[in-house]
Amino acid sequence: MSAKGFAAFMGVLAVVALLAFGVIAKGEGRVQPGDEAPVESLPVLGEEGEFASLADYRGQWVLANVWASWCNPCRDEAPALERFFRRHGGENFTVLGIDSRDASDEALEFVEEFGLTYPSVRDGSGDYAEAFGATGVPESFLIDPDGKVAAVWAGPVTEESLQEQVLPLISEAS
Repeated sequence: MSAKGFAAFMGVLAVVALLAFGVIAKGEGRVQPGDEAPVESLPVLGEEGEFASLADYRGQWVLANVWASWCNPCRDEAPALERFFRRHGGENFTVLGIDSRDASDEALEFVEEFGLTYPSVRDGSGDYAEAFGATGVPESFLIDPDGKVAAVWAGPVTEESLQEQVLPLISEAS
């Protein structure tokens, strides 16, 4: 191999190594099953002066869903989340929407467009989503009644994933 070929090979190898490091480092901060869920108090979307926190839901299962109105996969999953909440929401389970890095007006339009009846809070800065280690939207975190993370989903949830992965966990405790 020529010196020029070797230099090109080493350059490509360095880029691949940096990309791999970035992917690994980005996932390191994500909460994992068994970790305590962050409980920062955030403004309730559409309720002036009202705040909510995951701590308010201790004693029940919570599917914390990080979303944004400008996110197409969030738009795809919203109807499935609402249907699941209507079927299974109650004393032992709720969905908590976490609107991240979004303008309030657009977020409220999203809630209205999809007829979302589960509560949503506003994380305008994205700091709360970052406390979960979220790297984008949508992401979902199932929180157990003791406030610990039970499961994590990067990307949109579907009717099937909710039925197959969430329902057994929340039904087990009921």
